Amino acid sequence: MASISLNQQTGGLCSGMTPLPEVQVAFNRFDAYGYVARRSLTTNAKSKRNQEPSMTTATGLSTTWFMRLMQAVSSTRLVSEKLKMELYPPFFLMRVKILSLKNSWRSVRIKLPLNTFSRNPGGVMFGGYQACLADPIAALACSRVFPGYSCWTRGMTLDLRKGGTGDLELRFEFPKELEDEIREELAAKGRSTPIFTYGFYLPDGTLCTSVTNTVAIRPKGYIGATSPPAESEFTAGKAVGIMEEKVREKVVGELVESKVGKDGIDRAGFRRVVDGMGMGWTDDQVDDLFDVLDKDGNGR
Repeated sequence: MASISLNQQTGGLCSGMTPLPEVQVAFNRFDAYGYVARRSLTTNAKSKRNQEPSMTTATGLSTTWFMRLMQAVSSTRLVSEKLKMELYPPFFLMRVKILSLKNSWRSVRIKLPLNTFSRNPGGVMFGGYQACLADPIAALACSRVFPGYSCWTRGMTLDLRKGGTGDLELRFEFPKELEDEIREELAAKGRSTPIFTYGFYLPDGTLCTSVTNTVAIRPKGYIGATSPPAESEFTAGKAVGIMEEKVREKVVGELVESKVGKDGIDRAGFRRVVDGMGMGWTDDQVDDLFDVLDKDGNGR
């Protein structure tokens, strides 16, 4: 009988420690769940693809045919990076113009035009337009500089210092010092959460809006990822892996529930419970597991 410990990426199950009795019971359930999930997905994958109009991503979200089309366009080499950005539906409707993409996204210049649709009632650039364009830029840059990782925007704030009285230019630079820090963190921890600062500038070069953007960089397949999965993750083999991750989450959730009851537990208490189970997990691994189980985000 295998035992369990938490791996770095997703809180998965692996061998290496002596199981507790309650762990062994839950792990037996995992064997049953995993068998059913694997059998169902491998034998019915082809028929389900023919019957269902949508597919399921690595984060459990349903995707339409149009979203899959955008995935295909994103992965093709027949279209330039600039054109891909300009044809992205929200940016296409905003009439975004890519001025330059240099050094694998380490230097980016994008024009956000002021027009009838982008003006607010005061006659200047609507802040929501700026937020929409600023949102993915740092994460996209990280995904190009650090391929093989899932990257998404963890948080963003805008400081609207001046009214956008004309076309705005987004200017993004990836500092070499920050890139080196991220590489060191990824090598040491397998994850990083860097903070970028960039901005929108008026035609005369004046800073109009300052952007502070926090990016989550996590291993591919990270269970809490909100960025789209790679194209290969739409295969039946990947679907099996996705199902198994959900089963693992369910098993660990049952273990924790049996220890803490219905009222929940805070992060510090959760760490004490996990430590008491003797799994030998690191603080980062325990925090990842807590975030996965804290579905409503109330910290308990």
